[in-house]
Amino acid sequence: MSLPVIVIRPEPGCAATVAAARAAGLEAYGFPLFAVRPVAWEPPDPASIDALLIGSANAPRHAGAALAPYAGKPAYVVGAATAEAAREAGLVIAATGAGGLASVMASIAPEHRRLLRLSGRERVDLVPGDGVSLCERVVYASEPQPMPAPLARLLLTHALPLCLVLLHSAEAARHFAAECDRLDLPRGRIHLVTLGPRIAAATGKGWAQVSVAEVPNDAALLALCRHLCQEAGRN
Repeated sequence: MSLPVIVIRPEPGCAATVAAARAAGLEAYGFPLFAVRPVAWEPPDPASIDALLIGSANAPRHAGAALAPYAGKPAYVVGAATAEAAREAGLVIAATGAGGLASVMASIAPEHRRLLRLSGRERVDLVPGDGVSLCERVVYASEPQPMPAPLARLLLTHALPLCLVLLHSAEAARHFAAECDRLDLPRGRIHLVTLGPRIAAATGKGWAQVSVAEVPNDAALLALCRHLCQEAGRN
């Protein structure tokens, strides 16, 4: 049985996840519930920065011309897409982690004591190690959008008893839950598939089920969706 897989992350990630899901044989639909916008920021003196921390590809994509003076500096990033966007912005990848910036903090070289974190408005707090200074700049914001009518109809009227909704952030979990409540959509028809435990904890109660990927990346998320569809086919 192929349960509908619904992706709500902002573009261009939404289209990429939908394409990967369909390539894996899943019935996937994209409904971005966030629009990413650049945020004006004041760059610190590049001479005062040893390396950059970047947790999302949205940061180098939306940082604009203010990022240009940092070209050639090392960057610690999360995920292959972020690494690619950082390279395109002229940065040199020092290390690539998975799941969150905490995954790369242990790999920061001793000579990189002065760090610049480029992030979105919604972000997880980081605690730098001893002797490390952290300068933070917000360079983009994911603005929540109302749930479109076609998505509401799909969640409400799909012939199958369940839909799988993929959640890539705690912000997405909270916004999706609020939109379901605003439109009086039954949580009991929706199975949430999340990228990590922190996201699952932000979903609230009343859903048919909340599942967590084994590792925080799209490949694991879609593998979990395939498993859930196989389980539904056996029941």
